[in-house]
Amino acid sequence: MAIFRRLLAALMVIISLDAAAQEVIYSRYDKFDYRSDNYMVVGVCGGYLYTYVSTDEGSRLDAYDDSMNKQATVLLDFFPQRIYQIKIIPYSNKMMVLYQALESNKVVQYAAMLDGNGLLKGKPIELGTTRTGILGATRTYYKTAISENKKHIVIYSTKDKRNEIEFEGKWLDDNGTVVKRSKASFKADNSPDHGVVNVANDGTVYMEAYTPTGAQNYVDQYWILSLQPGATAFKAHELPLGEHFGTGGYTRIDNVNNKVYFGGFYSTSRNGRFSGFIYAALNPATGVFESKRFIPFDRQLVEEAGNRRKGNSFDNYMVRQLIVKNDGGFVLISEVQFVTTRSTFTPGLGYYSFYSPAMNSSVREYHYNDIMAVAYDSNGVREWNTFIPKQQYSQEDDGVFSSYALLNTGGTLAFLFNDFDPTHSRIQLATLSPEGKSEIHSLIAEGNDYPDWLPKSAKQVSGRVMIVPCFHKRQICFARVKF
Repeated sequence: MAIFRRLLAALMVIISLDAAAQEVIYSRYDKFDYRSDNYMVVGVCGGYLYTYVSTDEGSRLDAYDDSMNKQATVLLDFFPQRIYQIKIIPYSNKMMVLYQALESNKVVQYAAMLDGNGLLKGKPIELGTTRTGILGATRTYYKTAISENKKHIVIYSTKDKRNEIEFEGKWLDDNGTVVKRSKASFKADNSPDHGVVNVANDGTVYMEAYTPTGAQNYVDQYWILSLQPGATAFKAHELPLGEHFGTGGYTRIDNVNNKVYFGGFYSTSRNGRFSGFIYAALNPATGVFESKRFIPFDRQLVEEAGNRRKGNSFDNYMVRQLIVKNDGGFVLISEVQFVTTRSTFTPGLGYYSFYSPAMNSSVREYHYNDIMAVAYDSNGVREWNTFIPKQQYSQEDDGVFSSYALLNTGGTLAFLFNDFDPTHSRIQLATLSPEGKSEIHSLIAEGNDYPDWLPKSAKQVSGRVMIVPCFHKRQICFARVKF
């Protein structure tokens, strides 16, 4: 009986973690201009939470304790005057800062190491230089891919030419030292484009490549390209599409089982609507897709989706996450997302709008709507599906207040998002159990005069803690949400 009571008490604690109201703690406000300044949730280092803020007064790191009280501010005074891109990677007792600087008519990629207190260790290392055009810096010249264990960082650049993709990369260890360099290319019969680049824990680079076709730019060929550190040639692993056309997807590396998973949508027509899901698992050791499934939408799923979106049930869904289950099944999470333009003579009304009559003759409108989660077993049989309803519309803000933040506790999934219409906004929390049961309620987030949250820019910093940037007038703060 005593053992039973202890087990029951433990179970009640676990249940209470999901059922109790979430704890929200705000930091104090700092001066900030959304149009010109920059921000980032860095993560935990040396026992403190670090955030990055850059304004016309300079760039800095702010260190917070668990109560969101600022404990220190570190000025990044080693930065050149004009910063183009920045990425900060936190470790337990150090941080790596990757940044691009505009210097005259060129872009220079640097790496700098900071200690556990955010102080510079040694001189920043120059990793690459490229010239800009006569219009200055018009694109991202260097990109970054980081392995899950953060021991392999790849700084790379890519070029999509007529029938070829060119890749040039440098592998850094977790001390910012360049350990490998590589130049490689991939050729296809038709003009290929490259997609997402990921890095496995052994340093292998995996890059998506595909050939668009038709008016909708669906894909008639798809490869996962692999490149070992320092190698000079890609290994191309083609996913046979047969008579199907890929309409978007998501690649995920499984470092435990040494697999690369792909999940997405397909169409049976070059310019048609979505017809079903693609799921595949690549074994890099053999170069073979051991699992490959084209799962058509079943009638019940089509009907439920149609109840949410008449006439175009699955159009504009984008895959956001792919969760692989222990039994070989998977959960695919996607979201409706698209951009429209309209004449300023008939502007829409959005709660979040940065449109001004002094702007161009058209206004960009950002739409982020329903979230769909679908679970299938290892045989391709649908186990459950859930639609989390939301309708987010904004103008000329790049959708920064839209979409959602996902917190994965290892069991329950939590979706945090803004629910707004032309007159008001509130923060919603939707939880999804392993069985597909969903619950939605408003998040109690009092304090700081109810700022506007940016869930899309949030970061999960521990098992049940997420940090969310927030704006209020010309100020910024950060909310610590404990689930």
